[in-house]
Amino acid sequence: MSEQSFPSLGVSRPVAGALARRNIHDPFPIQSLVLSDAMAGHDVLARSRTGSGKTLAFALPIVERIEKGAATPSALILVPTRELAVQVAEEFDDIARVKGFRVGTAFGGVGIPEQARRAAKAHILVATPGRLEDIAQRGMVKLDSVRILILDEADRMLDMGFQPQVDRIVRRLPKDRQTMFFSATLDGTVGRLARAYTRDARFHEVLSARPTVDEADHRFVPVSQDGKVAALATMLKSDDGRSLVFVRTKRGADRLVRKLAGHGVTAAAMHGDMRQSARQQALKRFDTGKVSTLVATDVAARGLDLDGITHVINFDPPEDQNGYVHRVGRTARAGRTGTGVTFVTPDQRGDVSRIAAQLDLHDEFRAEGMEIAPPRLVFASRKGRRSQLAGRSGRRF
Repeated sequence: MSEQSFPSLGVSRPVAGALARRNIHDPFPIQSLVLSDAMAGHDVLARSRTGSGKTLAFALPIVERIEKGAATPSALILVPTRELAVQVAEEFDDIARVKGFRVGTAFGGVGIPEQARRAAKAHILVATPGRLEDIAQRGMVKLDSVRILILDEADRMLDMGFQPQVDRIVRRLPKDRQTMFFSATLDGTVGRLARAYTRDARFHEVLSARPTVDEADHRFVPVSQDGKVAALATMLKSDDGRSLVFVRTKRGADRLVRKLAGHGVTAAAMHGDMRQSARQQALKRFDTGKVSTLVATDVAARGLDLDGITHVINFDPPEDQNGYVHRVGRTARAGRTGTGVTFVTPDQRGDVSRIAAQLDLHDEFRAEGMEIAPPRLVFASRKGRRSQLAGRSGRRF
């Protein structure tokens, strides 16, 4: 944790009090790095993994900088998924209320008229690009009063193909605005987009000891194809806490939930073919503890920011190291610990070992009696980066 306090970073007493009532007293590293520049109105580029506390890093400056009586919406937060839109809006709820601001959302899967009416009256609007562009084109929400723009999980938005919508939305905004990017990476396309949208931006990043999640324990478990479900059921029964299980396909998620039920384990599925109401119900059951296991596909889990996930289990291995980091990043968040488990069948050992090598998880892979693929098959690893958590700030981008 940082030695700085929220008041020392410019957070007002009412807002600090709202945080304290949520038992949030000390800023996380990304918050300590970003807040001063953000409070001063500078454009900001922040590189930090999901779960590092980045939402408050932009939420606090927004509620402190919006003026009372400002036109609506005054702040716009673009996010890649509807689940993340809901979660970000909830993060704003209490700190916005003490300042007298309304928070609205705009995302697909729900009726447009009432959602658009609330969005138009919100001081702070959290939206997915597709739905926001739709209601803006219809004239149901005007964006010419937006003074603060946030792109949260910008890399994920681009991965999901939202750049055309984002570009069109940005063209509707005033040029005289503050823009902040929050992303796990600022390389390639997302870096070029960041340069195009910002002016004289301050750059901040939280560096981890290696490219994956240092606070998590990483396990690679050899299993047979026929024994995977039984092994998963045994693991879920023996581990207390809440587990997020990743599978490759939507049909695979539903099928695994049924098979787990046959082993006495109740789980909920989460995938893109489900109606929004069903997705929200599955999340509610998981969030309230009615079920302790959520089975999800990668797309469905993008943007999920669920508290208290103790285990991430890769029932089907990720496609590459970036997928691994994204998945296991669902646990060990905001200073907590957690466990990432990857099942490895005999025919998957070569591919999974390459992922492990790229993430400097050689020892963890070998701990279960498996060997890393021969050096000529392994991409460059990330040895020599076991430094402590650190931050870098202040550079212009």
